[in-house]
Amino acid sequence: MPISDPSSVVDDSIVDSHPGRGRVVVRRFGARPDSWERLTALLHRAFAPLAAMGLHCRCAGQDAGVTRQRAEAGACFVSVSDGRIIGTMTLQLRDPDSPCTHYRRPDVVTLHQFAVDPSYQGRGIGRAMLAFAGRWTAAHGFAQLALDTPFPADNLLAYYRMQGFSLVDVVHFPGRGYDSAVFSRPTAAGWPASPLTRRTCNSRVRR
Repeated sequence: MPISDPSSVVDDSIVDSHPGRGRVVVRRFGARPDSWERLTALLHRAFAPLAAMGLHCRCAGQDAGVTRQRAEAGACFVSVSDGRIIGTMTLQLRDPDSPCTHYRRPDVVTLHQFAVDPSYQGRGIGRAMLAFAGRWTAAHGFAQLALDTPFPADNLLAYYRMQGFSLVDVVHFPGRGYDSAVFSRPTAAGWPASPLTRRTCNSRVRR
């Protein structure tokens, strides 16, 4: 299910429709009619394979209150198909308190709570969401999109490398029983900025 370039919109959402492949929308999460409980259940499903490996990411077991707290620390987006949320991600601006040096850089946006429902994986939805995240990051004047994933999860390391990310650090975050691989990708590398309006940037991004 490909998702088109967001350059023609000013509300941070993108829509695409193809015969036989369905319609997908990436838009801001809204408490109504969206549900923190349903979003949390999606995260639990998506992160269950990592938990089964003994890699207990917060997303695998956090409650709805934690999901909301983490989402509201940045800009939370969801992918929707036929009225159902099938993916999510939260984009957070510079984190000056992060134990990761790269995350403290003023030109970096970090990606958190990134997940696609297992029943929709393998259809290019995650790739399209990452592309949108890169364009959103560039449009807001930042140079890098970064994220972390469990270092022992070889399949995820390979996936992010395939999406053009490079390993920049390995960090042991507090509360995690594993090392995390920190990946980053320049927004200029194939992610052109979209002309979001000043109103959108000012009203929807917390600096």
